[in-house]
Amino acid sequence: MAPDTIRIAVISDIHGNCFALDATLADIRKHLVDRIVCLGDAVQGGAQPAETIHRLRSLECPIVLGNADAWLLGDESGEAEPVAQQQLDVRSWTLSKLSSRDLDFMRSFQPTVLIELGFGGQLLCFHGSPISYNDILLPDSPNVEWQRLLGPFAPKIMAGGHTHTQQIRRVGDSLFFNPGSIGVVYDYHLPDGQYHNDPWAEYAILSQEVDRLNLDFHRVPYDVKELIKIIESSGRPHASQMVANYRFKT
Repeated sequence: MAPDTIRIAVISDIHGNCFALDATLADIRKHLVDRIVCLGDAVQGGAQPAETIHRLRSLECPIVLGNADAWLLGDESGEAEPVAQQQLDVRSWTLSKLSSRDLDFMRSFQPTVLIELGFGGQLLCFHGSPISYNDILLPDSPNVEWQRLLGPFAPKIMAGGHTHTQQIRRVGDSLFFNPGSIGVVYDYHLPDGQYHNDPWAEYAILSQEVDRLNLDFHRVPYDVKELIKIIESSGRPHASQMVANYRFKT
C-alpha cells in the first residue's frame, strides 16, 4: 500500500448484533484501515444492545445518528412508518439493558459526519440522506429523488445506510455508496412470505490516493447457529420470531 493512501472502513445498521460486528471488525483488521466510520442504527432491534454500545465506544470512531437510534432516544419522528406493539416491547427491553452512560454516548451521534480524505477530497456520511435519516435511496429509486436528496451536496463523496443494501451510484460528478448492513442483511425485493435474514455482515472500504479512488464491498460470513443461541438466551421479547427470520439459513 502506498504511504499516501487513506483507507476508511464504512459500517452501518448494526442493530444490536454485536456477534456480527465482532466478525466484521476481525475482517477489517486484516485490511489495515486508517479509521472506521459508522452510519447509524447501531443498537435498536437486536439481542446485544449493551455489548454493541461497548464495542462502538472502544472504537472511538465517528457515528452518525440513524432513525432507529433517534427513536430509541425518544424522538418519535425517527420512525416514518406506524410502530407495532412488538417494536415497542423490544424498545423497552433495549432501554432496560442500557445505562445512562450508554444513552449519553448515543446522544453524541451526529446527523452527518464529514471526513477529510486528503488530496482535496471529502467523505460526507449520513444515514438516509444528508437531509433526513428517514429518506430512502434504493437502486430503483427515481433519478429525480437521487438528485433532490444528494445533488446539492456534490462534489463530495457520499456514504449512506438505512436501506441495508450494498450499492454504488453516480450522482452528477459525485459518488454515493451504501456499505450494506452489519446486523440485518436481507434482499429488499423478497415478498413478506419469503423474507429471511442472510448469515453474513456487509461493509465497505473506501481508499483514496492522489489520483485514484477505490471502493471495495465486503461480506463476512458468521455462524448463524451461534447467533441464534445468543438471541434465544438474551431475554429479548419476541425472540422466537427473530430466530424464525433465519429459518432458511440454519
